[in-house]
Amino acid sequence: MINVEVTPHIATVCPHFVGACLVANVVNTPFDALLWEKIETAQAQLRQTLTTETLKQQPSIAATRQVYKALGKDPSRYRPASEALIRRLLQGKSLYQANTLVDLINLASIVHGYSIGGFDATKIAGNTLRLGVGEAGEPYEGIGRGLLNIEGLPVYRDQLGGIGTPTSDNERTKLTLDTTQLLVLINGYDGNEARVCDNANLISNLLRDHCQSDGAQFFIFKPDTANKTWE
Repeated sequence: MINVEVTPHIATVCPHFVGACLVANVVNTPFDALLWEKIETAQAQLRQTLTTETLKQQPSIAATRQVYKALGKDPSRYRPASEALIRRLLQGKSLYQANTLVDLINLASIVHGYSIGGFDATKIAGNTLRLGVGEAGEPYEGIGRGLLNIEGLPVYRDQLGGIGTPTSDNERTKLTLDTTQLLVLINGYDGNEARVCDNANLISNLLRDHCQSDGAQFFIFKPDTANKTWE
């Protein structure tokens, strides 16, 4: 069972926030050629339709950047992951290849523009996650980034501390080839519930096609719905 709560601090700066929490049993693999065909197609489409300037105007990315600014964080220095991934494509580079679960989540992120956290559910402490704001000096080790200053960043916390921000997830709960229970958090700071659900359904379908998932489930959570549960 997992509960997700949005704290008043986030609700104040983004009262229309819409999040999705998705859980699934999965089988991870080092590489999936069919998935990468989909990634290559998505990359080509984005290169044809976006520039580094119009990228920042995309509603899902613009809204995340605005929340960063409202919390006192520079979104050009601490870029939301979705923006950073798409900017990489527009520079003529390809997405990083990590493993099938990570690659799949990155694909879903660039398609809809939402920063998405992917976590090994067995590594989460407790059954409640709270979306709050990072504090000065709060310890946080970003994946592949070392110690990250998360002061002023939106952050999901479990009983032991932060596990995910829109800029980087935490090493402690990262996805590995041993991951069999997946938890995904989609951050809809633009308040577009239909699009957030579309993103969750895309991930569910990709997990079925590439990670032997027998059916992912997800729920929507918002500031005005204090607690949501899946079990």
